[in-house]
Amino acid sequence: MPTFVHLVRHAQGYHNLCQENHALPDPDLTDLGKQQCEELFKTFPYHDKITHLVASPLRRTIYTCLLSFNPSTSGDKPTIIALPDIQEVSPFPCDVGSAPSKLSSEFSDPKIVDLGLVKEGWNDKGPGSEYAPEPRKLHERARRAREWFAQLGKHYEGEKEVNIVAVTHGGFLHFLTEDFEGVDYGRGTGWANTEWRTYEVEKKDDGEVRLRETGESWRRRRGSRGGLTETEQMELRAAFAGAVEREFGTEGGKGE
Repeated sequence: MPTFVHLVRHAQGYHNLCQENHALPDPDLTDLGKQQCEELFKTFPYHDKITHLVASPLRRTIYTCLLSFNPSTSGDKPTIIALPDIQEVSPFPCDVGSAPSKLSSEFSDPKIVDLGLVKEGWNDKGPGSEYAPEPRKLHERARRAREWFAQLGKHYEGEKEVNIVAVTHGGFLHFLTEDFEGVDYGRGTGWANTEWRTYEVEKKDDGEVRLRETGESWRRRRGSRGGLTETEQMELRAAFAGAVEREFGTEGGKGE
């Protein structure tokens, strides 16, 4: 049976309002962001198929998942698993998560939010960290995340269709999907707040796990328009990686 991942960009946070707000540490959702979650809850068509809920451990992604997919202790929805590998790209305060102790105080019920994978140092984006905003490290943790999704699917050993909802961030979504089309360099992403797309997890002949957008998801957002060629994607990937390197100056040994 297939494993599907429904990738969601978080709802609007206060850092999305203006560049000055990038200085806000791990910001909240705005009132509009909460309304976006309500709309996503109403319109997402696969609530009854969800087998796993996953979120970046930043507060805005956890709250987007809570408000949009409504997990509870009643057992009607799975626990949200906080996964550090899908945190955002930049080292700006708005994209650096809170300490594990603060998160466990705010999200205290492990039946609703499982913080077991959130260890000390997960929010370190400094030189030498595995989460430093270096292109090679971003590609590596995107690879790890895809492998992690594949392992969730293997748990069922073909018994049922697996539907993972993963709430993450606009910049990192391009690395995770390996699709760099539509990047707006002013916003750092081509994804809108609470936009979602569905991907099937595929293991290629070279052993690498890839995410392939389903035809239904593609048609919902693109109609009959074709996609980019592999060469065009590679060119955009290199351009985006170069922009990350210029912005944060961590590649080429600078971050080690």
